[in-house]
Amino acid sequence: MSSAVLISIAMTVVGAATPILLAALGELVVEKSGVLNLGLEGMMLIGAVTAFAVTYSTGSAPLGLIAAMAASAAASMIFGFLTLTLTANQVATGLALTIFGIGLSSLIGQGFVGRTVDALHRTFPAALAEHPVWRLIFGHSPLVYISLVMTALVAWFLTRSRAGLILRAIGESDEAAHSIGYSVIGVRYLAVAFGGAMAGLGGSYYSLVLTPMWADRLTAGRGWIALALVVFASWRPLRLLAGAYLFGAVMTFELHAKAAGVSFLAPEFLAMLPYLATIVVLTVISVAPAGGRLAAPACLGKPFRATG
Repeated sequence: MSSAVLISIAMTVVGAATPILLAALGELVVEKSGVLNLGLEGMMLIGAVTAFAVTYSTGSAPLGLIAAMAASAAASMIFGFLTLTLTANQVATGLALTIFGIGLSSLIGQGFVGRTVDALHRTFPAALAEHPVWRLIFGHSPLVYISLVMTALVAWFLTRSRAGLILRAIGESDEAAHSIGYSVIGVRYLAVAFGGAMAGLGGSYYSLVLTPMWADRLTAGRGWIALALVVFASWRPLRLLAGAYLFGAVMTFELHAKAAGVSFLAPEFLAMLPYLATIVVLTVISVAPAGGRLAAPACLGKPFRATG
């Protein structure tokens, strides 16, 4: 196999991994605060259609990215109000948010089906971005580099910053954090908003980079993979990075196997490989004697009601 082919495969892996890494980073912060938001798929779709619509209408991809983050953060605030203020069931509300996002993106995207925008490809000059070898480092869209920077920032935030330690404390023992004066609901609202913004950024990658056109349900269930990835990574940002690229490699195998005309595996089986890998990983973690479940925040998914 030539070096050009290997570089092409590596580029594809990066492209497949980036959106789920962005969305999963936001969800990791949300879950570290003790909130379980299963609406990731819906928020990614809202971000994807908003980014495309704004970019198509204004011709500005940066404006499209900002709008995607704002729209998904706003959608996450619906979830936040229902679960944090009204203490609704987080699982049911998250699933409702996904259904809402799917429907809303289909409605908004009706007028954009089949239309295209200029892809958000290069960050560096063409001499580097299109070089046969250096393009592996310099040939990606800005969102790829943003995802790597955000991984480092989230890791630093959760382990080194005072605010991150407060957020983790709230996720581990909300009553104790409340008793010493921390605003549990306020911190969780901020975490949920951040998770929504990151989901919107991940969704925008599909409509502005991977396939710079609008099609219904463009994310194709990748939000569920991002949710599973948080568990796979045991709620650790650097493991999340490795896991995202591992899942990206699985997705890339599917694409290259189809392109190569692999006949001994049915196309339907290849299409389900990323989701099959998700199920296998979660099964292994759940049966392991000291699996990733032990790293889950103690208050994850539990409603908080201030008692004093």
